[in-house]
Amino acid sequence: MRLAFLGTPEAAVVVLDALLDAGHDVAVVVTRADRRRGRGPELTPSPVARAARERGLAVVHRVADIDTYEVERGVVVAYGAMISAAVLERTAMLNVHFSLLPRWRGAAPVERAILAGDAVTGVSIMTLEPTLDTGPVHLERRIALDAKTLSEVTGELAHVGAEALVEVLGSSDLLASPTPQTGSVTYAEKITSETLHLTPSMSGELLERTVRLERAYTLVNGRRVAVSRAHVVSAPGVAASTVARLGDEVVAVGERAALSLDEVRPEGSRTMTGRAWWAGVRASEPPRWM
Repeated sequence: MRLAFLGTPEAAVVVLDALLDAGHDVAVVVTRADRRRGRGPELTPSPVARAARERGLAVVHRVADIDTYEVERGVVVAYGAMISAAVLERTAMLNVHFSLLPRWRGAAPVERAILAGDAVTGVSIMTLEPTLDTGPVHLERRIALDAKTLSEVTGELAHVGAEALVEVLGSSDLLASPTPQTGSVTYAEKITSETLHLTPSMSGELLERTVRLERAYTLVNGRRVAVSRAHVVSAPGVAASTVARLGDEVVAVGERAALSLDEVRPEGSRTMTGRAWWAGVRASEPPRWM
């Protein structure tokens, strides 16, 4: 099938590669424009742009440019913007959405599934509509969340979603007979800095789930400390909202749970073990966890 592909991050590259390997003709790839990172003048392409150019595919940055190519259908994977009704009237599109719709419609479905403690999540191959993730579903695939990190879940969903999409495109029955979404609707709001802030008031479950998003941080004596690996422990007798050394562990003790800081990155420094970070902490009294 001759396709337009719309996507941006690394997870979308997995789907693009699967389409090409399955013999589909990707006529054009739409992705975000190259951006400057850091202070240098060099522009960095999105992962999809880089992969598409390596494959010799046409790359554009405006959805409207699809109209200059003859395609049978569009495929959208984490493109990062809504597609207008006018475009969808001209080109029907399938969306590879990383949730079990209608649960977690919106911008951050994987993150919200992890934070909510969902036992399972999955991929929905749906017909794209102008409204947010409301289209009928052609095929659904499920995976267990267990204690996986965000990157682990996203990587698994990318491969599962790629296989499901290829299956849908190869089946006239699946393409022609999507099923309307049923069940309770939930929305996956964007992840903010405050969402990622580990605080003493959090439960142990929420602390661990937030760390699994791989961008968690906390404040110790007012200084930002990124927390890349941690686990909940018991810390009897240690004052709440403080950080202490307990045996071989450095523990942030909250009002409801204590978190062992296995791997951290202090502000302006490199990633290190919690013990290595603690060795450099200079404090006359227990540091405050904020």
